[in-house]
Amino acid sequence: MRLRSVPLGVVTFLGLLVVVMALMASARSFAAPSAIPAWLDAHVGDGDGQISQVVLERARALYLKKVAQGVVRNPCYFAMDATRPGDLGNGVLGRRYYVICEASQSFRAISSGHGGGRNLKGTVDFSNGRRCARNFGNAMDSELTAGGPYMTREAKTSFKGYYRIGAKQDVAFQRTFIQFDGEGEAANARQRVIGGHAAQVLRGMCLRKSPNSSYADHDGFVPFGKLVDYAGGRSNGCTSWSPADARQLISMVKDNPTTLYIYPESRDIAAVANGHSRSGTYWNASCLKEIGTPKFWPRTTLEPVIDQYKKDHPAAPPQPLPMCKEP
Repeated sequence: MRLRSVPLGVVTFLGLLVVVMALMASARSFAAPSAIPAWLDAHVGDGDGQISQVVLERARALYLKKVAQGVVRNPCYFAMDATRPGDLGNGVLGRRYYVICEASQSFRAISSGHGGGRNLKGTVDFSNGRRCARNFGNAMDSELTAGGPYMTREAKTSFKGYYRIGAKQDVAFQRTFIQFDGEGEAANARQRVIGGHAAQVLRGMCLRKSPNSSYADHDGFVPFGKLVDYAGGRSNGCTSWSPADARQLISMVKDNPTTLYIYPESRDIAAVANGHSRSGTYWNASCLKEIGTPKFWPRTTLEPVIDQYKKDHPAAPPQPLPMCKEP
């Protein structure tokens, strides 16, 4: 076989091409998410107040992606591990919601509620206990937590009613709600009205005469109730925080959106339920022992069941609030 001589110009071009390709590969490697810094890696673990490896990796990757896209400028990002216990007993709440600010090397772990789910008696039970969540899902009106990537969005503050703090001292209760926008399985977060807010609600509502209130109706009445803090309880699928934590978190993201990654997603639930031991498979050991096998309820199968249940069990017409019994 005869060997043909290759012109010098072609050799030079091929050499330059190799160099350019090497530089491009190098640039891509620098563009990849950086390794977890040492100060943050010190908080990685499965104990209370620590963040598990897979949760941090996914939360950090989501944040860096949104920063690179120019949609996030907030120096902090959030994560939640809904496989961990929410209630550790004796009034101690599990810390499973994380506030991470890498620029200031700040890491905080706080409490947060998980979706309580529902028990459609005689049909299907997808409710969750107070301590650990077994059921997850993205169906409308399911009141379940759906894992995945989220962005915090607009803040909405609404008046809920008055409550008493002292002898004839009434305070208006206004709760701020941070709307979440989700992706993938969590893409219907806005339709489900999923977001973050303080774990507070007014119970035992009644009407009280207060014609001078700016919130009074046309007859001069305002709603009145007892303020209840359920920071150690369950939510309707939202992310609920203690009042003090809520004030801080809301101030961090109001007009300055950031990312929130909630673990687990359906793929993680399926892997654990099927006993797979692939890399990255994780569930809090204490809760897994308690719940047995976790389950994800997709909207395609659960929403028709909920809709049929509503038809079979129509809600009673709303009743007017009773008049308050004056003390």
